Amino acid sequence: MFTVTIQGKSYSVEKTDDTIQVLSNPINWDLQWISDRKVHLIHENKSLEAELVSIDKETKTLQIRLGHKTASLQVKDRFDLLLEQMGMGNLASQSLREIKAPMPGLILDLKVKPGDKVNKGDVVLVLEAMKMENIIKSPGEGVVKVVKVSLHQSVEKNQILIQF
Repeated sequence: MFTVTIQGKSYSVEKTDDTIQVLSNPINWDLQWISDRKVHLIHENKSLEAELVSIDKETKTLQIRLGHKTASLQVKDRFDLLLEQMGMGNLASQSLREIKAPMPGLILDLKVKPGDKVNKGDVVLVLEAMKMENIIKSPGEGVVKVVKVSLHQSVEKNQILIQF
């Protein structure tokens, strides 16, 4: 089971090998894939073409074009729903506190300094590990309080690199 949220309204969806049920009602669609991102479907004698415009895997959000309209869908699987029930559903949206080294390595480049505002996805530093340069990006938004490493410093896995 999973839920799909469209325009602020959530729908429970149950999928088995041969049926799809939305809000416990079976959906009888005739689907024909046109390409890996487009599908032609017939529902209640109406013909529609749907196209997957984009996917954000991190937030589990899809942009789908149906005819001339584009809709944003957020999908939550049973694990997301369980985390929500446990009060842990919004951990990703909590404020950013620190960035830790994902692996041991050497700091090749620092892109931020104390006082800098960073957005989700901004490059904060470059870490060399096993002769490869790894770009470390910010997992959220925040203002840099302390950069706890310096250029050409060796770091260990899980060592705090930047605090917010």
